[in-house]
Amino acid sequence: MSEQRTAPKTARSAGSQTLARGLSALQLVAGTPQGLGVQEVAERLGVHRTIAHRVLTTLADFHLISRSGDGRYRAGVGTVALARGYAAGLRETALPVLRRAADELGATIALIAEEGDEAVAVAVVEPQSVDYHLSYRVGSRNPLGVGSAGLALASLHPPYTGEPEPVAEVRRSGYATTYGQVEPGAYGVAVPLRLPDPATRLCVNLITSREDVAQTSLHRMLAAAQEIGEAASA
Repeated sequence: MSEQRTAPKTARSAGSQTLARGLSALQLVAGTPQGLGVQEVAERLGVHRTIAHRVLTTLADFHLISRSGDGRYRAGVGTVALARGYAAGLRETALPVLRRAADELGATIALIAEEGDEAVAVAVVEPQSVDYHLSYRVGSRNPLGVGSAGLALASLHPPYTGEPEPVAEVRRSGYATTYGQVEPGAYGVAVPLRLPDPATRLCVNLITSREDVAQTSLHRMLAAAQEIGEAASA
């Protein structure tokens, strides 16, 4: 009769404790839009700062959280992949909407997500209706608050004293338009998505070299964002 080996109870307990700390830290950071510092996480978990730093570093390595320029940790784009049922459904819902809008407008349209202090392209759709257009790849990123997508995502945060006026203006109007902020000669039009989970910040973003397309695209972009948002809330 073969002997079945099992891990020592102490090892199993240590592993469970480490996992629990990691999940608790992820939950804390993801549920705090303004982000958390290492000491804040340590205090809330009731552990030493060194342990909290180790847990946060591991979560950041897997892109579940990210460290912003202010030293605080915020939810990372990896949480979208982790929440596969919700996020995959949202992406699948968004893609046909983006394709229709891209072909109608003759411009590249993308789904952009916030990761730390950056705006990251998670889906990019190029138009099939025109031969020439601007584009960029999935994974492209630029700073939050810069460019149409960066401004749209920044507007999804609660207002604060001293925030840049362009962000406040996007929050008031519901859309962002820019020229040449990310790429020289490129116009951007972005609309933030209104989703059930306020911690999930995404927007739809159009990029074009044609001023006339940028100026006439707003109505269609607003409709696309509304359609995606309503589908996500259903």
